[in-house]
Amino acid sequence: MARDLVAGIDSSTQSCTVMLRQLDDGAVVAEARAPHPPTTPPVSEQDPEAWWSALQACLDQLKGHLARIAAISVGGQGHGLVMLDGNDRPLRKAKLWNDTEPAPDAEALLRRRPARHWADLTGSVPAPALTVAKLAWTERVHPGLVAEARRIMLPFDYVIYRLSGHSVTERGGSSGTGYFNPFANRWEPDLASLAVPDVDWANVLPEIVGSGDAAGKVGVKAGLGALEGAVVGAGTGDNMTAALGMAIRAGDTVISLGTSGTIYGVTPDGVRDGSGAINGYADATGAFLPMVTTLNAAKVTDMFRRLLGVGVEEFDRLALTCPAGAGGLTLVPYLDGERTPNLPNATGHLAGLRSDTTPAQIARAAVEGVLCGLLEGGNLLEEAGVAASGRLILTGGASRSKACRQILADLTGRAVWTCPMVESGAGGAGVQAAAALTRTPVQDIADTWAVPLELVAEPDSEAAAQAAGVREKYRKTIERI
Repeated sequence: MARDLVAGIDSSTQSCTVMLRQLDDGAVVAEARAPHPPTTPPVSEQDPEAWWSALQACLDQLKGHLARIAAISVGGQGHGLVMLDGNDRPLRKAKLWNDTEPAPDAEALLRRRPARHWADLTGSVPAPALTVAKLAWTERVHPGLVAEARRIMLPFDYVIYRLSGHSVTERGGSSGTGYFNPFANRWEPDLASLAVPDVDWANVLPEIVGSGDAAGKVGVKAGLGALEGAVVGAGTGDNMTAALGMAIRAGDTVISLGTSGTIYGVTPDGVRDGSGAINGYADATGAFLPMVTTLNAAKVTDMFRRLLGVGVEEFDRLALTCPAGAGGLTLVPYLDGERTPNLPNATGHLAGLRSDTTPAQIARAAVEGVLCGLLEGGNLLEEAGVAASGRLILTGGASRSKACRQILADLTGRAVWTCPMVESGAGGAGVQAAAALTRTPVQDIADTWAVPLELVAEPDSEAAAQAAGVREKYRKTIERI
């Protein structure tokens, strides 16, 4: 049987998705999904073995296609800390990106080196999300445990390792560790040593390979039967594979609404933001993906749907029947603390409640609050020189919400586009797999396989006229809490 497919894996916080695409044109052939264990910050941890089990469950759903898979790659959740012992068993559960327990450890790292030093070397400043802070937390809470590790890696590195037997990483995903230099594409072991001294960092960290390179081939030890022998790509972070799946270009602004929220663009040059608000990540094509991330996005609208006792369609209807400004209600959506701004112990605030407040106003305020927070990040990106002259692209699970689409258009005065390939992260991982197999530049395949975006919302003139006032009200509410 001809090996004419590539497999892209999106190993996210919530689930594993595998997408099969035709090697000749990128057409989607099949998809499969399996859940990951739920997490609830401030303590957000998962057993790496659960990621592997979910991947196996997905591949079992696709078993009729496995012999056709020529290459496979992984886009995985960022920042998580995986530590393996000499037998390749996890020393403890992986602390995930949205675990906020390392907040004091991030502050301690900033006392050891100033924020500007970190930003100049890594593009980011230590915060609870970054892997370097999780290393410091582990050393403080479990002294000596890090020194027992024989391999220290990220979640996508772990899945690549299980597939190929080779411990490798690449610049996109690793630029979120806090000890990788995306400008020079090298580890900064001195920064890792600030978190945990006396570790042989040169031997425990993965080998750095190109984003379009192969990590190896699926080995016998993986136990995946017909998939054995398929080329394994380098893997990268989930936002990086999503960017590949959507084939974004310079000038585009992407807003992703998943568990967390992100807003980012692509630039040829890196961003070094000493304030820590912008993470100057690398992408998987040789460029950069400056990004602002919030902890609270779709989880906010999910919570308010539960409180109102309505489904997705009714929640959207309520939000869209309410005029801009939500009748004076303003939600600051820091339900589980916040990452940008860095307020790990914050809670949500709903200001402007009155005796005549309606469900529609609450629904509108929830959506406006999530989007206003992300758009503040967009302002920071523009100030840092990230162009916003192209398309405004909405992605992530909540991108299917009619309310999110329309209210984003209203708040920005811009048309909103989405990618009809909803699982763009898995789709982009397939792009990376094809690059590893064919040795074609990743960007070339992303452009060739690009799925035309769909126009899903244009600004309502009356609501757009109120946008400046809505956003200013949001800023003033933040100042008061």
